[in-house]
Amino acid sequence: MSGTQEPVTRMQRIIDFFVFKRGMVGLLAMVILVAMGEKMAERFLPLYLTALGGGALAVGLLGYLDNQLSAIYSFFGGYIGERLGMKRALRLFNFMAMLGYVLVIAVPSWPTALIGAMLFLSWTAISLPATMDLVSGIAPKNKRAMGVTMHSLVKRIPMAIGPLVGGYCIDYWGRDIGMRIAFGVALAMTVLALVLQERLIHETSPRAQRRAELNPFNLMPLMNSDLRNLLMSDILVRFCEQIPAAFVVIWCCDLIANKVTAAQFGWLTTIEMATAVLCYVPVAYWADRLGKKPFVVMTFVFFTLFPVVLLYSQSFWPLAGAFIIRGLKEFGEPTRKALIMDLAPEDRKAAVFGLYYLLRDVIVAFAAGGGAVLWWFSPALNLWAAFAFGVAGTVYFIVRGRDVKIIVAKE
Repeated sequence: MSGTQEPVTRMQRIIDFFVFKRGMVGLLAMVILVAMGEKMAERFLPLYLTALGGGALAVGLLGYLDNQLSAIYSFFGGYIGERLGMKRALRLFNFMAMLGYVLVIAVPSWPTALIGAMLFLSWTAISLPATMDLVSGIAPKNKRAMGVTMHSLVKRIPMAIGPLVGGYCIDYWGRDIGMRIAFGVALAMTVLALVLQERLIHETSPRAQRRAELNPFNLMPLMNSDLRNLLMSDILVRFCEQIPAAFVVIWCCDLIANKVTAAQFGWLTTIEMATAVLCYVPVAYWADRLGKKPFVVMTFVFFTLFPVVLLYSQSFWPLAGAFIIRGLKEFGEPTRKALIMDLAPEDRKAAVFGLYYLLRDVIVAFAAGGGAVLWWFSPALNLWAAFAFGVAGTVYFIVRGRDVKIIVAKE
């Protein structure tokens, strides 16, 4: 008898460890499918726009809209989630992505492609508050870091596979037809994601408790001092990341003593991604037990170290070490998101999460322009300035940051 029960017990322990509950499985499946379509198109949209007759202006407008709207989408995603309920909001966001794909497939022109892209590329940003709210409702309080980590982990699957599928479509059928076929596959994946969502995901909070607020200033009092301190340190550290972000590939391929090829730079990106994935689960396990602050501090430290290590990396293998550090900046990123959810009010998590990202990303958007000016003066000045912002953000969080203690029930 005990022999038949043991496998069930082990399976249940695995399910509990990774928070593989029914709703979580549905949510993760939806993330993989919708994000797969998004990533199939994202990397190649500039090529598609030019194939349809759009010039450098169209490509620049795409980049501008993508960056600026991400912050706005995050806030409105929280508002819509509270207004409609999280499951209905995700349904709406999926329909938005589907409409974007239909537009791009049906009307092959670069202005329509831009409009469609703003619909399907918005999914990640606009759905994030609702997704985090669902995770915080599905996962027990003492497993939130693991729940958010599983979400971050599965997002890496479409990030790795999506561009390969999109690239194959372009190589085989050409930039115009190939991209439209890729959009068709993405549309089919989004429809399948919607079906899985309807079957597996259940609303975690009563609809009657939702109090949607469209004015971000009215939500500011919901951010307690601990969350504001996290936000301030996060903004400083994101300046560290974004000041050199657009110039990293130029540094590696054009400026160092022993320049790397584009293929080698691709391998550096793979090293970064693999490093991030390997550290996710163990960090989440210990963060749920030891507290989240130490792991967020380590994340900020790795953000800070990358630009100065990059400055002194003049060939492939030192660059590989730098990109391992860049991968380790994901060390506590899911834990940081979980800490935001812990610090946000229990009944307003989606709204506060969206407000947090709105405030952070609107301010950090200026880092790219400042980074360009610094790079024009000197690449070294750019990288040292990034390092200085990282130090400031890390020290600020060490001094002012607070944790949320979660009592783990004894088994």
